[in-house]
Formats: sequence, C-alpha cells, structure tokens
Amino acid sequence: MRHVKTLRKRLALAAVLLFAPVMLAGCGINTIPTKEENARAKWADVQSQYQRRADLIPNLVETVRGYAAQERTVLREVTEARASATQVQVDASTLTDPARFQQYQQAQDRLTGVLGRLMMIQERYPDLKSNQNFLALQSQLEGTENRIAVSRRDYNEAVRDYNTSLRTFPTIIWAKTIHGGSKPMQLFQASASAQSAPTVDFGGAQPGAPVPDGAAPGSAPPTSAAPPVGPAPSATPAPTQ
Repeated sequence: MRHVKTLRKRLALAAVLLFAPVMLAGCGINTIPTKEENARAKWADVQSQYQRRADLIPNLVETVRGYAAQERTVLREVTEARASATQVQVDASTLTDPARFQQYQQAQDRLTGVLGRLMMIQERYPDLKSNQNFLALQSQLEGTENRIAVSRRDYNEAVRDYNTSLRTFPTIIWAKTIHGGSKPMQLFQASASAQSAPTVDFGGAQPGAPVPDGAAPGSAPPTSAAPPVGPAPSATPAPTQ
C-alpha cells in the first residue's frame, strides 16, 4: 500500500512538472519577451530604412551641385544634417532612454526637413528637373521616405502593444516579478514641422536665378528696403477767432 501511495505522488509530481510550462504559458509568462523582441525587430527595420536614405544622399547632393552649385547653403545643410544623423549612436538601450531616443529622432527629423528643401530646388532648374540621374535618385528617395513612414508606424504599433503588456493583467504580474527588468519603450512622435503643411512660393523667382545664402529655396528674392518714414507731422491748430 505504501508503494502505491509513493507511486501516486510521483505520478502527480510528474504531471505537475509536465503541465506547468503549459499553464504558465497560458498565464502569459512568455508574452512580454515575445512582444519585446517583436518591437526590437521593428526598430531594426526603422534603422535600416534610415541608413538606406543616408546612403542615397551623397549622390543626390553631388547631382544637384552639378546644376545648382549656387545653392551652397542648402547643400551644406543637407551634408551637415546627414553627418549629424549618422553620428548619433543607438543600440537596444536607446529604446528605453527618453533623452537618447529624442536625440535620435530630432537628428533624423532635421535631415528630413533639409532634404525637403533640397528637393524643392528642382523647380528652379529645368535642366536638373529633367536629369535622368536626378530623377532616379528622387524616385529612390521618395520610396525610402515612404518605407520610413511605414516602418515607424509598425514600430509604434509594436511598442504600444509591448508597453500595454507591462501594465495590464495578467502580464503585469510577470512584469513585476520574472520580467522586472523590462522597461517601457519610447514612441516616435510627429515633429513640429509635420503639424502644418509647408508653403512654397516660386512665383517671385526666375528659373536658374541664384538664391542668396540663407534664403529658402523657392523664396522670392529680397526687395530693397523702403526709405524710413518719420513720424507724421502734428496738425497745427486753427487760430481762434
């Protein structure tokens, strides 16, 4: 009889050991690391697309320089913004560090802005606008910008899903215990310039006309300042009768 009881205990223990992983999985113990890895994979896609854009820029800048060398301010700003964006060091810890993540996003957003100015230059130079090399680079850049937008959206969705799992039941139990080292990840936010549509006016400039340093591409040339106007003379009171 004693042997039977011992056998039953061993069978019960074996059953617990056998089904424990299944029960724990059903309680969501693997949910947090699974979603965390998914978010990191989406982050890798974002970085890949940003790198693809950075690789296109040198050829684009040189092509524009060949037709619009006088646009040196914009060309310099694009080169500097690319250097700044590629010098920001990022790794897995960046995703949970608000300051470093913001630095990375700001550098990329700045590059996006000056690239927009560079592409506007084509409206002032018909020869550049019809250049086959420029058109090919323009098409590749537009495709890359679309991929960046999609990859950032997918990353944000994965991060929201992961961050939610850290705060909701039952996965919050594991977030406070076994996966206590898992931290919320940062989201991409819309840049300030994305809140309003850009306005471009090419009406005041002739195609091929140089743009002074510091002027935005497509802006009308500055007009000469009007002479200063002094204060209006005070009215002389009419003599009393």
